[in-house]
Amino acid sequence: MNEHANHTLTVGLGERSYPIEIGHGVLERLPHIIGELSEGGRTAIITDENVNAQHGDVLRAVLDKAGIEHCTLAVAPGEASKSWSVFQQVVEELLSFRLERQDLVIAFGGGVVGDLAGFAASVVRRGMRFVQIPTSLLAQVDSSVGGKTGINSASGKNLVGAFHQPSHVLIDLDFLRSLPAREFRAGYAEVVKYGLIGYSDFFDALCEKHEEIFAFGPMLETAIAQSCQAKAEIVAADETEKNKRALLNLGHTFGHALEGFTSYDGKRLVHGEGVAIGMMLAHQFSNRLNLCSMDDVQRVETHLKAVGLPTRIQDIPGEQPSVETLMSFIEQDKKVSRGRLTFILTKGVGQAYIANDVQAAEVAGFLKDKIGS
Repeated sequence: MNEHANHTLTVGLGERSYPIEIGHGVLERLPHIIGELSEGGRTAIITDENVNAQHGDVLRAVLDKAGIEHCTLAVAPGEASKSWSVFQQVVEELLSFRLERQDLVIAFGGGVVGDLAGFAASVVRRGMRFVQIPTSLLAQVDSSVGGKTGINSASGKNLVGAFHQPSHVLIDLDFLRSLPAREFRAGYAEVVKYGLIGYSDFFDALCEKHEEIFAFGPMLETAIAQSCQAKAEIVAADETEKNKRALLNLGHTFGHALEGFTSYDGKRLVHGEGVAIGMMLAHQFSNRLNLCSMDDVQRVETHLKAVGLPTRIQDIPGEQPSVETLMSFIEQDKKVSRGRLTFILTKGVGQAYIANDVQAAEVAGFLKDKIGS
């Protein structure tokens, strides 16, 4: 372990295994990592305009100091960049840079950039290696690890993409200090998710020490490392989401539907906020089905509210969705089979499971009550 990384984890996928380095100042390790992956190779930095303005010069200075040739492609910030048109633009520009297969793509930004850059890397030259340098809390604990890449369709979120694992994940905690408070909170929703799906002790620790996380205390690095460890274990056991990995979708089926309803308008709802409301709905729906207790529902609600995350559909500003609109997105997000849906439900905090036989009519009835309340 180097002097900067306090935690080095491994996503165990045989010959495609890769490390996750977590710590302050680990960006300085990038030239060494690039040298190991692609001796003398060129790099293309894919980022968004906000991250580029805040941190791009720092990254480029690290590469310049090591004499590594690089180019930068910055897309507009926000979920709207996960589109066919922006994807085509990124692919064409990577080709125009004359990158070869042995060169590297660097995904430098939040979840949108990671998903977009990873998907582009998966198809250019029939597959290029890429390094994830996530700058948002959400990307650091979730989307940068596991190889899920993709873009959105008019039919729903993340419906077009590929499994393409990064070669390295470099999590520099120093980037988080420039994150807007709302984005930090939204990323924290994904941290809470790990406690709720199968790590109840972690959820207890978050309830006890969340103030330390938001104050950038030592618990922040611990929480990121534990989240990444949980994700790494699940991905190693089920890389392409045939069973256990689906647990990571807790709250996401409802959340994606809410994002689709808002047309991915980040002013109204960002991904982590959708996940927070979605996790709340998943627990409430589980309680309605007599799977978990009201005490569990209230514990989740209390914690999400304590950190300032939304917990109700009504917390989304502006027009409220119809049941029909949400159901149309839900039925795309998780395929319907003879009127039944797959949902991640729970028998209590830390006891999430995959339910393959949820009646669409039950979900619609539940949403009607929630939208009306």
